[in-house]
Amino acid sequence: MTRNKTMRFDGQTLRRRQLVLGGLAGTLAGALPARAVTPPASSALAGVTLRVGTYKGLWRALVTAAGVAGTPYRIEWHELNNGVLHVEALNADALDLGSGSEIPPLFAARQKASNLRLIAVVREDLNNQVTLARKDAPIRSLADLKGRRVGYVRATTAHYFLARQLAEAGLSFSDITALNLTPSDGLSAFDRGDLDAWAIYGYNGQIARLKYGARVLKTGNGYLSGNFPIYANPKAIADPARQAAIADYLLRLRQAYHWANANYLAYARAQSAETRVPVGDLVELWNNRSTDYDLRPVDAKVIAGHQQVADTFQQLGVLDGPAPMATLWDRTFDKVLAGGTAAAAARAG
Repeated sequence: MTRNKTMRFDGQTLRRRQLVLGGLAGTLAGALPARAVTPPASSALAGVTLRVGTYKGLWRALVTAAGVAGTPYRIEWHELNNGVLHVEALNADALDLGSGSEIPPLFAARQKASNLRLIAVVREDLNNQVTLARKDAPIRSLADLKGRRVGYVRATTAHYFLARQLAEAGLSFSDITALNLTPSDGLSAFDRGDLDAWAIYGYNGQIARLKYGARVLKTGNGYLSGNFPIYANPKAIADPARQAAIADYLLRLRQAYHWANANYLAYARAQSAETRVPVGDLVELWNNRSTDYDLRPVDAKVIAGHQQVADTFQQLGVLDGPAPMATLWDRTFDKVLAGGTAAAAARAG
């Protein structure tokens, strides 16, 4: 029943920027002990529309390629290509589900955003989050960044892992010429030689390595938690029909991630069709990954790790005060994911 309807929000509107699981009732009844999500009648599910934020080449392409897109409810896709936009769309009650890194919710916590909860985590590759040196720069270690021009993206994972890497080398942001640049502006500056080093994530780092011969000083592995939260609208969680649809969607998404681990070339082709990134480049990133994909429930370690990120950003002056992250985490779907783990993994091959 899923309709591939894509909607886009611009910054002004937001004030800134198949494997069917055997039927929802059967799936949730098997996965959930008493007291958790109760599936509504199928007729009620048929009338549900789940508004889901996607990045170009990610969830929409993933669930379609994995064959799990045939939901008994309607999905209305919203293409929003950074986590801040996902948070803003949720806070404007324009989404039911979104995703991003741990960073955008820090600011939502400071601003006491009422329409944001974090309900699960996706485990993703951290080797595509890198601190790079130009091929001709006399930089061989993090300590060599002292006095150098280093690009980064403020209030992102790149900001966080660069801060931790500098601290490890006995340095801070005051010891470098730190240049806050968007990913595209950073790539241009790196190309021109206006940067000696660059902390960046995703495909832009791959371009810098392949096209400009950049050298990897450090990856984000060991500095970032690897947890990328799934964001949710508390109004959707509170509504029985939408809550059940979210539970079903999480299980399908987890199944799709397991499928991608075993069928990455097929997924890379689906990603490439949306992003125009060459399939070979996507496969190379995958071959160098730090971990396989997974989707996991919330636990105390996840919440504690997120609080560490918030505390670090407060120390850096990025946050103007404490951000209590535990208040944003919602554990409604923990039992769904714990109960669905084995079934999803078994069906993924």
